Amino acid sequence: MSAPKTQKQYRLVKSTGQGFALQITDAPVRAPEADEALVKVHAASLNRRDWYVINGFYPVGGRESLVPLSDAAGEVVAVGSRVTRLRAGHRVAANFYERWVDGRLTALGLQSAFGAQQDGLLSQYITVKESCLALLPASLSFEQGASLPCAGVTAWSGLFTRGDLRVGDFVLIQGTGGVSTFGLQIAAAAGAKPIVISSSDEKLVRARKLGAHAGINYVKTPEWDKAIRDLTDGVGVNQVLEVGGKDTIGRSLASLAVGGHIALIGGLSAFGGEIPVLGLLGRDGRASGIAVGSRTDFDALNGFLDKHHIAPVIDRVFAFNEVSAAYEHMGTNNVFGKLVIRL
Repeated sequence: MSAPKTQKQYRLVKSTGQGFALQITDAPVRAPEADEALVKVHAASLNRRDWYVINGFYPVGGRESLVPLSDAAGEVVAVGSRVTRLRAGHRVAANFYERWVDGRLTALGLQSAFGAQQDGLLSQYITVKESCLALLPASLSFEQGASLPCAGVTAWSGLFTRGDLRVGDFVLIQGTGGVSTFGLQIAAAAGAKPIVISSSDEKLVRARKLGAHAGINYVKTPEWDKAIRDLTDGVGVNQVLEVGGKDTIGRSLASLAVGGHIALIGGLSAFGGEIPVLGLLGRDGRASGIAVGSRTDFDALNGFLDKHHIAPVIDRVFAFNEVSAAYEHMGTNNVFGKLVIRL
């Protein structure tokens, strides 16, 4: 497969007010350097972070223009002269960070996040470091593969890399967005007991079909931390995927078992909130800020999904000319799983 010299590419351009305007432009297709690969993108996906970026609520280093999105999957078209791990025809997805392959996240790695600190991946072709590309399991489509890099790896990092998930653990899953549905499926497959909270009884029914041990409607049961204590015979949850932010962190801590772990991930109710130090000390608990994960984490996730035959949950697939509609749907907060764009 040969690549054209130009392509269609979306860009966010600084608007007169807060945030960015979405534009589609013509852009060159850059040939790979020695340590890079050129990938024809077949699918991309949105995360809550992307909605924050376009609306001006997420730092992008003062950039006036950037290519959006951190998640994309496709087929390798060409590789540089020093690339040995990949070849043309390989099905791949890019890691959230271009320069975090393994080990601890560094300052250099932190500045390599696609779609904010550097240009993202909403293009017909991308040219990236080959080391950031993870091989997709044969069982997953490009659309499913594109849903993995941010949400899937974040859930994996929160539960396994930082959380040490064990068989029988109770796991608090907040909502039914991308990270939460991945966390639910991963925890259930690992033999844990996910407890899902949602404002929708219908979504709780769907969550049970994905393996939820129990569900709580937090509108009908605002003191859901007490309900969790009852469901766990007073023990509490061993793991929390904390995506809610300042309005949920207090009850998450109140739900935590002795020796438990809170993975701090998102801010659906706005970022912020306080974790009382004594609350953690008294439970011998831990709270970790989860900045997605490395490509090694991504590889481990892919192996787990393949072994357990897990198919990512996709709420809706949009066409390449429907990107604005995808952003609008993300803004409704009525998403079950992931929003995907097919190129």
